[in-house]
Amino acid sequence: MRGLYILMSRSLKKGPFVDVKLMKKLVDKKPATAGVIKTWARRSQIAPEMVGFTFGVYNGQKFIDVLVSEEMVGHRLGEFSATKKFTRHGGKMQKELEQKRQESEIASAKAASAPAAKAGAKK
Repeated sequence: MRGLYILMSRSLKKGPFVDVKLMKKLVDKKPATAGVIKTWARRSQIAPEMVGFTFGVYNGQKFIDVLVSEEMVGHRLGEFSATKKFTRHGGKMQKELEQKRQESEIASAKAASAPAAKAGAKK
């Protein structure tokens, strides 16, 4: 149990941080009829009351839709809205490898379809 307290960044006495304005938006709404709730509060933790709602979490450029499930409770909204777009690693060499892989996939697809076409012609 002692290790559990070391991992926690917020005091148990204070409780989880949930943005007050965000909770006000959830009052008297049902998940099915609420639609997308826009928020800039990426630091807000997901509370059990939020399960089923869809949040539009701002990532600095646009709002990313996040449908909250039970497994997400305790995590932060910002964890599900990436702020950086991953393109890929590598440069010229990576492109050459991808082109060779694509050519081999095309060749294997043609080889697989050729026996099937011959079998259909024999019948």
